[in-house]
Amino acid sequence: MTTSWTKSDWRSKPRVQMPEYPEPDALRSVEDRLAKLPPLVFAGEVRDLKRQLGKVAQGDAFLLQGGDCAESFSEFGPDMVRDTFKVMLQMAMVLTYAAKVPVVKVGRMAGQFAKPRSAPTESKDGVELPSYRGDIINDIDFTSDARTPDPERMLTAYTQSASSLNLVRAFSQGGFADMEKVHAWTLGFTEGEGAARYRDLATRISDSLDFMRAAGVTRESAPTLHSVDFYTSHEALLLEYEEALCRIDSTTGLPVAGSGHMIWIGDRTRQPDGAHVAFARGVQNPIGLKCGPSLEADDLKRLLDALNPENEAGRLTLIARFGAGTVSDNLPRLIRAVQEHGASVVWSCDPMHGNTIKSASGYKTRPFDAVLREVREFFEVHRAEGTHPGGVHFEMTGQDVTECTGGVRAVTDDDLSSRYHTACDPRLNASQSLELAFLVAEELAAARRSASPNAAAL
Repeated sequence: MTTSWTKSDWRSKPRVQMPEYPEPDALRSVEDRLAKLPPLVFAGEVRDLKRQLGKVAQGDAFLLQGGDCAESFSEFGPDMVRDTFKVMLQMAMVLTYAAKVPVVKVGRMAGQFAKPRSAPTESKDGVELPSYRGDIINDIDFTSDARTPDPERMLTAYTQSASSLNLVRAFSQGGFADMEKVHAWTLGFTEGEGAARYRDLATRISDSLDFMRAAGVTRESAPTLHSVDFYTSHEALLLEYEEALCRIDSTTGLPVAGSGHMIWIGDRTRQPDGAHVAFARGVQNPIGLKCGPSLEADDLKRLLDALNPENEAGRLTLIARFGAGTVSDNLPRLIRAVQEHGASVVWSCDPMHGNTIKSASGYKTRPFDAVLREVREFFEVHRAEGTHPGGVHFEMTGQDVTECTGGVRAVTDDDLSSRYHTACDPRLNASQSLELAFLVAEELAAARRSASPNAAAL
């Protein structure tokens, strides 16, 4: 970070995907009130996450990032937070066993309220209104009042995020994350119809837990067996909110985004000279960067310099999002650009955004098979390039929704209307998420065997 950076530098840069508030005085009032509130996360937690992501960059850990497409004010409740946290714990246990390295758990929660849109307006029955941009900005109801950006919504987002973080911290440290309890939930999944292929891996995890217990490794002797580190992340799209929650770390004297442990820049807002890069470059948090097919190698190198000039391990996660069938056309050139630059990065796969289609029934959906195919292509490219596939990034929920088709429970186009609850993009449900973790585990095991032919087979 250059010493000349200030948290308001972004205001002089070109801005995209951000609302124009009709009442500037009301916006300033909300920003002032937010600036006086405590940060949602603490600098020490941010530093801990960066250290753990540094291990991912070196191939000594794996990143699991997942959660809501866009958090909702109306759908919020403790059960939703608990259920998403629960399925992420299950996924992490399966992946840990496969990779034989720690899994860094990062939720898309407690701040994932704003969404970029492909068009600034939408039309229904001849009426054109501003697009819905997430509950932190406007409301999904199709009325002029609802779609008008309202800065007061930032305060609601802050309050809900604080509640989510309180729950997550309690679940992480209060016994809910007990390893044996988590595995019992997973065993329940493998007993379901169509999940027989995953029972062998689940049984081996059971055997490992039995061995640990017999050897005297218990929750009393090893507290980490019933507690976990869990972090939050979101797209830093609404920069007025991000600036208002930026704080100075009293330990280092450096600025930290107090809105979440990790923030990322979207594929639509990653202009090297744009407002979002200008803000993210100055905070000390781990930064994610979405990398789509339009990202050129030269621009990626500029972004590496801007966002991680000191080449700090764990600082920058490149989140590849191309679409099934196109990974080999795009990822190798970006991997080579990073290698030419000598940059330390975490490579993560977002197989959701490039695989969105409109179903025959009219719903926006994502086929499970396409999501899995992109993950497999991501691993294949990294094997070919001799680089480390560091993580996966899913839009998912612990709820039993029907938004993505496929999976062992075989959600069909006709099923989508029964429990289609997303405020924006379709999410994997709990069963699909856990199934995907088992399939990613197979890829991780293959990658481990490839890197070390003498490694024990999974």
